[in-house]
Amino acid sequence: MMKSKKIGVLYGGLSAEREVSLKSGAAVHQALVAQGYDAVAVDVGRDLADVLKREQIEAAFIALHGRYGEDGCVQGLLELLQIPYTGSGVLPSALAMHKLYSKQAFAASGILTAPFRCYRKGEPVVLSGLPFGLPLVVKPVQEGSSVGVSIVKEEGQLAAAVEEAFRHDDEILVEQYVKGQEVQIGILDDSPIGAIEIIPKNEFYDFEAKYTDGMAEHVFPARLEPALYEKAQQVGLAAHRSLGCKGYSRVDLLVTSTGDCYVLEVNTLPGMTALSLLPEIAAKGAGLSFEALVARIIESADLSIKVH
Repeated sequence: MMKSKKIGVLYGGLSAEREVSLKSGAAVHQALVAQGYDAVAVDVGRDLADVLKREQIEAAFIALHGRYGEDGCVQGLLELLQIPYTGSGVLPSALAMHKLYSKQAFAASGILTAPFRCYRKGEPVVLSGLPFGLPLVVKPVQEGSSVGVSIVKEEGQLAAAVEEAFRHDDEILVEQYVKGQEVQIGILDDSPIGAIEIIPKNEFYDFEAKYTDGMAEHVFPARLEPALYEKAQQVGLAAHRSLGCKGYSRVDLLVTSTGDCYVLEVNTLPGMTALSLLPEIAAKGAGLSFEALVARIIESADLSIKVH
């Protein structure tokens, strides 16, 4: 159906993850063109509405990451312009991007997430005011790719971690550190397609480990007993559904030695680069090449928003 439409691959954008998005978008655009789709790459700026109209875009493959792309903003614009698009809608995108509201949604659905406190800029963050102790994780409420995230093991590290997180947002989360295997679940067409384990060379799966070749080992399938492997996949699907996501996503978990699955976040627009995890899960877990994955995603774009 989508081969009869002009598709705009939206990439780049205005967030801290712009460089990653440029790589994702270039790979997606190349895959679409190779399969005979009429696709053009659109580097997203504040003139996006004008560009979409000028290029006569009829459907959008969103390959943006971070603010103004993954948080519902572009999704809302596309709905106003009556352009079908890939991935989740406005509200699920906004919820997934906002770590406080997504954690509240997880908790309401009975999904485990690390204990936390939220602080606004100007509020003092002191260890004695927390209901849990060291170690801690400090992160901005609305950033992706581990931008601004720190692990605090000593009280003397807390002030610098808080300052770094506040550089990226006016709200931050301070979470209890949960020790466990870093496991990520691929979701495609509302079904889990596999679980991959990440073993980073750094202390955790930070920005460098995510986007530098050789800085993290990927183990597929994740090293979990069969029952726990299935449990992790179902927890990932439950997190995806708790936010109302659709199409596809990647859900990040920490799986503890006691078999608990803590949800870190749902990525509604996971990376589509050569080092990205969803394409690797799709290839190894569902037998889908990168091109086939891209085709599945664009063909699942919601046409119902088109006003007739």
